Amino acid sequence: MTKIGIITGSTRPGRNSLQVAQWVKGIADQRGDADYEIVDLAEYNLPMYAEPVSAAASQNYQTPEAIPWSKKIAELDGYVFICPEYNRGVTSALKNAIDYLYPEWNNKAAGIVSYGTAGGVRAAEALRIIMAELQVATVRAHPSMSLFTDFVKMSEFKPAAVHEKAVNVMLKQVNAWTNALQPLRNKQ
Repeated sequence: MTKIGIITGSTRPGRNSLQVAQWVKGIADQRGDADYEIVDLAEYNLPMYAEPVSAAASQNYQTPEAIPWSKKIAELDGYVFICPEYNRGVTSALKNAIDYLYPEWNNKAAGIVSYGTAGGVRAAEALRIIMAELQVATVRAHPSMSLFTDFVKMSEFKPAAVHEKAVNVMLKQVNAWTNALQPLRNKQ
């Protein structure tokens, strides 16, 4: 069965991304079309990226924390990124985690679920550009939540009912693209 990782986009104390990831996983698990799991960046404790050689050139990771991160991302067929918007962009934790790897991301599909004061759409668009460089196909459907209307006091996640349909559309697209890209992953 296809394996889709729901990747949290923040590691800071008091973060909202884990609540959003758990909500997305609850919706995803009802579908039965893939094996979904939450991949919590905080559990990998990745230090600031300082590999001596780019992952695009070599997978000879010198940072011990990079090895389990590489293994996890490589075993997944597709992704859903929970993307909070910090200062009009992706979080430093998410960008750092992405930068550690290269071939592990290639020829896979991804959906983006964003949130922020403006729905996190600027961060999601920045993430699309990053994913393009890594040969990840991002899908069109993009659930976006507002910190003002989908969170109580900007911290307790209470999404509007309309977002569940958007998540299901996004997951349908992620699965379709993930399966379509399977022949390319088999050639790696």
